[in-house]
Amino acid sequence: MTEDLKIAQTGDKQEKYITLISQLHSLIFGEPDIVANLANISAALKETFNWWWVGFYLVKGDELVLGPFQGPIACTRIRHGKGVCGTAWKEKKSLLVPDVNAFPGHIACSAASVSEIVTPILNKSGEVVGVLDVDSEHYDVLDDTDVRFLEEISQICSKLL
Repeated sequence: MTEDLKIAQTGDKQEKYITLISQLHSLIFGEPDIVANLANISAALKETFNWWWVGFYLVKGDELVLGPFQGPIACTRIRHGKGVCGTAWKEKKSLLVPDVNAFPGHIACSAASVSEIVTPILNKSGEVVGVLDVDSEHYDVLDDTDVRFLEEISQICSKLL
């Protein structure tokens, strides 16, 4: 297992993701603990992209419950179909929200967050078992490139849950 990330601060976003994803595999390889792995993945994403908030919510009954994350304190529980996270869970699809204030029913865990991406984590049966949530305090930072690679990271996470 490696405990140091080597991500060049030069280069475009895609190059950073490619480099990060290859290191995520070795970061979690051989570690059976889900919490440890999700904590390291959220820390790696935060360190690489310096977003406002990066973390996981895990499905427990009819709620998403806060899991490992990096950033300021967050909402602890989110109901199915509520907010961006609950909607991504309900619809079983990634959501890119360039302006959270324009999203109907947005749950404001932090007033500083203005844009968000949520990608569902599916088990082998296609059921959502969690979501990866990324928030930025800036507009026009999150885009389709992020969605594509965060979905890939969510697939890596699906093997852990």
